[in-house]
Order: sequence, then C-alpha cells, then structure tokens
Amino acid sequence: MKDTVGEKVFYAVNYVLLSLIGLSCLLPLIHIVAVSFSDQDAVASGFVSLWPIGLNFQSYKALLDGTNIVGAFRNSIVITVVGVALSMLFTIMAAYPLSRRYFIGRRFFLMMTVFTMLFSGGLIPTYLLVRALGLVDTYGALWLPGLVSTFNMLIMRTYLENIPEELEEAARMDGCGEVRLIVRIFLPLSLPVMATLALFYGVGYWNAFMNVLIYINDTKKYNLTVLVQQMVQSQQLLQQMNNLQPDDMEAITTESIRSAAIIVMTVPMLIVYPFIQKYFVKGAMIGSIKG
Repeated sequence: MKDTVGEKVFYAVNYVLLSLIGLSCLLPLIHIVAVSFSDQDAVASGFVSLWPIGLNFQSYKALLDGTNIVGAFRNSIVITVVGVALSMLFTIMAAYPLSRRYFIGRRFFLMMTVFTMLFSGGLIPTYLLVRALGLVDTYGALWLPGLVSTFNMLIMRTYLENIPEELEEAARMDGCGEVRLIVRIFLPLSLPVMATLALFYGVGYWNAFMNVLIYINDTKKYNLTVLVQQMVQSQQLLQQMNNLQPDDMEAITTESIRSAAIIVMTVPMLIVYPFIQKYFVKGAMIGSIKG
C-alpha cells in the first residue's frame, strides 16, 4: 500500500526535525573534541569550530601530568562497576518474588515499593541516616541510598512476569529449586532487560555528582564528574595544575584542558553503549508491556 501525500509530508517533516535534534546533540560534542585537539592560538582566537586546527595533544598530556584525572577515572570505574553489580543483584532479588503470582503479600509489597516513587525521606533525613550508619566519606554512601531503582525493578518484574509459566513448571518437575530456577532459567532469558537496566544504572553511577559532593569529603575519592566540574568552574585552572612546566602552559589553554577533561569523562559511556545497543530497545519495550 502506497503512502499518501499527507503521510509522505509527515515522514519528511519528522526526518528533518529528528535530524536537527540529533545534530543539536552531536555538534557540541564534536566542537569539544576539536577544541581539545587544537593548537593554543587557534583556540584562543576562536577559530576552532568542528575540526581541529593545528593538531595538538598537549592538552591531554597536561591533563594526565597536572591533575588527578587518573585517580578520578579509577574512582569512577570502582563506583560504577561495584554499584552496577550490587544494584542488579538486589533489583533481581526484589523483582523475582514480585513477579510470582503465588508470592503471599505480593500486592502489598508492590504498592509499598511504588509508594517510594512518589515520596522520599528528604535530603536532610537521608544524610542523617547515612551518617548514623557510618557511611560518610565512603562509597557505601553512593551505593546504599540508591541501591534499587523502583522504575528499573518494575521493568525487571514485568519482564519476568511475561516469561511463560510452563517453563517454570517444567523446571520444577526436573527438581529445580528457587535459586537454580533463577540462575538457569530466568536470567538467561532476561539478558535484554538486564543489559538495559545495567546501562541505566551504569550511566547513573558514572555521572554521580550531588551524592559525591554531599557524602565524600576526601578529594582523593572524587570521581570524574566532580573533578571535571571543579575544572570547568576554576578561574585559575592552569595555575592550580601540579607538575606543569612553563613551556607546557604556553602550549595549552584553559579551554582546551576543560574540553579534554570532558572528553575523558564522556568517551567510556560512548564506548560501552554500542555493545549494549542491540539489547536496549528490546529490553526496555518488552519489560514495559504491562504495568
């Protein structure tokens, strides 16, 4: 069936609008990449747009030598990897019983869980609780308060609920217990939604900002997000950088250093996403068919 003239116009307008939206997101990133690799004079004069002028790697060299970017990168990896592992473990542990129809009190626990999406304890009570638990200045303060996202848990629960009950019955007839049933049957069938939720959690932990500022006092434990934010706001960035030689200061600008830091912070997520993309749409859509 051929498209009508109105449908063709509608599709054309959609393509144009989506292309403009995509460019509005992509062009600033390309500009930052170009600035980070450009010569000092070109950056200072404002000639750099979407392509590097006078290819220069001094910004990245100065960033590695003069800042704690390596330590912050390591901290971000620890926060993200451990946080995603813990969050996925407890999300599955919460979603599985709520997906079983024979679980006694399922509706009550589900309503109590959904209640947390609408109301929270507030910032000050949460801080007082974290301090009472002795988690201030530890990464536990970043992991524990947001250990399970209710939204993510509901997606996981719905996905598990849609798995045919015949598979569970057949596994139980073969002698599977609850743990083996989850590990051998449900989790292999849930790879799309697990990959999707891992990406959601990973982006959240990688970009953690407010919680780090609130709970972490030791600057050596800062992650990339906080370090880059401090670099962006610093008015005397070059003077504050350690082990930076005068010759290096003449070859770089504050803007190029900031751009390089932003690229270092952004690239890991850009690298990870293509490996999860094939699961992303399938996992999010299938897990949200029913509420």
